[in-house]
Parts: sequence; structure tokens; C-alpha cells
Amino acid sequence: MTIRTPSNAALLKPESLPRHERGGGASTTPLVTRAVGSSSFITGYTSFGGGTEIPFHSHNVQESVVLMEGRAILDIDGLEYELKPHDVTFIPPNVPHRFRNLSKTEPMKILWIYANAEATRTLTDTGVTNFVSAEHGKNA
Repeated sequence: MTIRTPSNAALLKPESLPRHERGGGASTTPLVTRAVGSSSFITGYTSFGGGTEIPFHSHNVQESVVLMEGRAILDIDGLEYELKPHDVTFIPPNVPHRFRNLSKTEPMKILWIYANAEATRTLTDTGVTNFVSAEHGKNA
């Protein structure tokens, strides 16, 4: 559910927004996107089931990730960093990285913020690039 104020600001209720399966135990809920009027950044949640790890990838723009729930590992620059809830990352453009759920049984959830509404994700292994918004079933 998205509530619009008289000034066209938006209040989002994530529990009622569409969730998109990304495969491998990860699902994403887009939050602030072009669909709500953002022209300069996008945000969303990605939830990871127990033991889920997403593949190495990079983006064409700056990214910040906040660990909201669970315990995670950030793999970047050949190093591993353990994250606890409310730890925040800043990742420059074109830097391969990934997040892993440290627990094999408990869920993990991140809030991601991309510095441009035209953010892309390039998979390191294949070189395939897609707009982040295309992963949500539309260019939101």
C-alpha cells in the first residue's frame, strides 16, 4: 500500500507491497522507485532465507546497504566482513561484492539504496547486466 499526501509525498507500507522472487532464496520488495516519483535514487528490501547467498555482482552507481535483521557476511575486495543489524555499508560503483546470510536457518533482511534510479546490476561470473528495476518485473 502506498499513501499519497496532498503534496504528492508517499508513505509506503512494505507488508502490502509486491514482493519479487529473485531465486536462490532471495526476494525483493521495491520501496522508493520511479513509480512513487523518485528520479534520483531507488530503495528496497531484500530478504534472504537461511543459508542464502547472492552471486558476486557490481553496480554502475554508488550503493548503501543497511542490515535490518539477522547476521550477514559482506564479501568484497577478497575479504569477508561480518555485519550485525543496523550496520551500514557504502559500496562505490563497479566494485564486485555480495551478501550472504550467516545463519543456515534464520532469515536475514537488508535495505538497499542506489544513488540513481537507473542503477544496474552486472553479474561477475557471466557479465550479464540488467537494470535493478527490471528484476522487479518492470522498470519502476
